[in-house]
Amino acid sequence: MSRFLTPDVYTEEVPLLPQSVAEVSTAVPAFIGYTEKAVKNGKNIRNTAVRVSTLLEFKEAFGGAQPASFKVSITEDDVIGDIEVTTPLHTLYHAIDLYFKNGGGDCYVISVGSYQDDYSKTSFLAGLEALSKEDEPTLIMLGEAIRLDAVDYHEVCQSALAQCQELKDRFCIFDIQKDDEEGTSFRNGIGTNNLKYGAAYTPYLQTSLTYRYQEDLVEVSGSSANETLQLEIAGAIRVVYNGSAQDTPKVKINKGSGNVPSLSVSDTTLTINVGDGTPASEIIDEWNATTNKGDFDIILLNGATIVESSTGTSDLITTGGDNASVSLSTFKESRSELYSRIISEISKQRIILPPSAAVAGAYATTDRERGVWKAPANVSLNAVIGPISKITSKDQEKLNVDATSGKSINAIRSFVGKGTMVWGARTLAGNDNEWRYVPVRRLFNMIEESTKKASQFAVFESNDAVTWLKVKAMIESFLYGVWQQGGLAGATEEQAYFVNIGLGKTMTQQDILEGKMIVEIGLAAVRPAEFIVLKFSHKLQES
Repeated sequence: MSRFLTPDVYTEEVPLLPQSVAEVSTAVPAFIGYTEKAVKNGKNIRNTAVRVSTLLEFKEAFGGAQPASFKVSITEDDVIGDIEVTTPLHTLYHAIDLYFKNGGGDCYVISVGSYQDDYSKTSFLAGLEALSKEDEPTLIMLGEAIRLDAVDYHEVCQSALAQCQELKDRFCIFDIQKDDEEGTSFRNGIGTNNLKYGAAYTPYLQTSLTYRYQEDLVEVSGSSANETLQLEIAGAIRVVYNGSAQDTPKVKINKGSGNVPSLSVSDTTLTINVGDGTPASEIIDEWNATTNKGDFDIILLNGATIVESSTGTSDLITTGGDNASVSLSTFKESRSELYSRIISEISKQRIILPPSAAVAGAYATTDRERGVWKAPANVSLNAVIGPISKITSKDQEKLNVDATSGKSINAIRSFVGKGTMVWGARTLAGNDNEWRYVPVRRLFNMIEESTKKASQFAVFESNDAVTWLKVKAMIESFLYGVWQQGGLAGATEEQAYFVNIGLGKTMTQQDILEGKMIVEIGLAAVRPAEFIVLKFSHKLQES
């Protein structure tokens, strides 16, 4: 209360409006995985949750995608044949890209290692530990952990669910491993604890994203490609260089009077010392005894003697066998037309990713446009060509409702004229009447966290009717806004929610003596119309 000691006119502002509840963010995923680097402002940010808003911010702090390697076969007529892709082990960069392309907003990234580190369960558990210290993330993403063996992956998932149960402000989006499309192994391995805090999705997605690659890691093979790597000598032996053609490998032949051959490799030059009539087999024997071979190899052809060789140095440019290969960069200047066609074919190779990143983007888009109470399903996915395997309605029956384990798995399906859709909105607690649906669980998460943060002002306030009224008015005002937006069911406020607080209602005298202020909140959450039944009957002719 103000004290007035000097005669004057004093102004006081009397607060009449109640405190308000600010709705917390509901779709802020945290991605855990391996990155090219982990440096921000010169500091190591390994095992640290870092907030990023764009893919550019991710690249600045964590680097680019892990390169893939390609093997391209071409014929003598320069016709491109099979293209074999060795996919990168780590795909977090592409997952972040897919998330943003599907409408995702701010997210957190926790780098648990570089591309050179071993892939381990321990690193993901350490990432979860770092995530537990952050308050803002609301979705846990473990798409990178999908490459662990089944036992380790399920243990990481269980740890994520345990964190959700402990903090009660986040939700897990899981992927089903590629060789477990029916989810049998996942259902057996995930256990039965805290299932209401997670949802699983299958199958993998064929995206429209392309691989990052280095031209030196693109291996071109075939009779048209190997001319820069092999040299036949007198029809007796063939020298093969297995390194890059950019090394400009050479073979130097010194013809002398002796019959005993000798060979040596210096940098990218192979020196062969022979005499007239030296059998090719002796050269092979001497080569096999040579310890320093570099990237060279010598192949015996017909066993003839080296009689046509002459002193001098030759580039490896003569046509050899079909197994040799060169890097793509070899063709950049000398055979630009073939080079361009190979680049074009490589760009048609698309990345296959687990669905969780795209689903997280669908969560963010749905929350932003409709609200967290709207099921993030019947939503089309962007940058996705389609699921790698088609799921029919009959197939989905086993995924959506499982009488034995009760664990539902949501399907990603492709529909004619609609594209690829998220076609399910059940948590892993698929048979639980309270927490069966993803939007119900996430709505409660949002309301619980929002009211918890807004009620902080009442800590250490007087535990009396005045404070109770402030808290009740604040929460009722917030729930009224949620109900008006369609987040709660009921034709009237009384049908949609209730807030009780007070002595004799939610608290006893002993509770007040112990400093407890207990607020009871009831919500009628809207549930998705999962099964729409149209009933038809014949209407009899009346006249």
